[in-house]
Amino acid sequence: MSRSPAAAPGAHAIAVDLLDTGATRRVLTDVRPDTILHAAWSVEPGRFWGAGENLDWLAATVQLARAAADAGVTRIIGVGTCFEYAWPDNGICDEKTTPVGPTTLYAVAKDSARRALAGWGAETKLSFAWARLFFLYGPFEHPSRLVPSIAINLARGLRAPLSSGGIVRDFMDVRDAGNALAALTVSRVENEVNIGSGHSATLEQVANCLGRAAARPDLIACGALPDRPHEPPRIVAATGRLRTEVGAPAPRPLEQGLSDTYAWWQSRAEDMA
Repeated sequence: MSRSPAAAPGAHAIAVDLLDTGATRRVLTDVRPDTILHAAWSVEPGRFWGAGENLDWLAATVQLARAAADAGVTRIIGVGTCFEYAWPDNGICDEKTTPVGPTTLYAVAKDSARRALAGWGAETKLSFAWARLFFLYGPFEHPSRLVPSIAINLARGLRAPLSSGGIVRDFMDVRDAGNALAALTVSRVENEVNIGSGHSATLEQVANCLGRAAARPDLIACGALPDRPHEPPRIVAATGRLRTEVGAPAPRPLEQGLSDTYAWWQSRAEDMA
């Protein structure tokens, strides 16, 4: 279900606004799916961290879970964020041992949705899993985000400025994230599961990969922009549950994924001028 669905081959798309709880309930009653993967939320770049819409989506998620149980759904998978964690300065974010500590309204709302769905699942015997996404890249990102902003500049032969580039993140190709979510959806694994590569990379390494893909490493300008204040130095996923329990395939190497992504943005850079 989507507001403006584009059906993949073999899929039947249904248009519905999940913020309209009545419409959502009617669709679930009519279709009666056995499993739901709930990925809808408002993530408008630059404003979603503190946007009031987070509360709307929290309420809509809870109502979706209630309607799902009433319609006979037996499993629901929600999509959360690595920003739910209280990140360790060193090491990795582990589902079972790293404490949660959301610091933005977005992350608080996501974690609240997780807690509510877990509690509802326990009451209704609804199988429940929560996928925590780390740092995704790929086609159709907002142009202001890290990977597309660098790729578009490189494709135009322009200098690609970034911060000092020393912070460490877990980057994953969106295609691999899709495969991981699909594997989690059809599995019987419950509770929190990290959706990440399990590998660390600095922002400088990401930029340099894109520079090599463009054959213009000379245009990468580390340190040309100021570092953002209060950025956590390291956010990397533990992926043991994802690999061993869910059985998701290993992600493609960062260099390969970024090369493919650069080619996609290169083909569209002139149209975006």
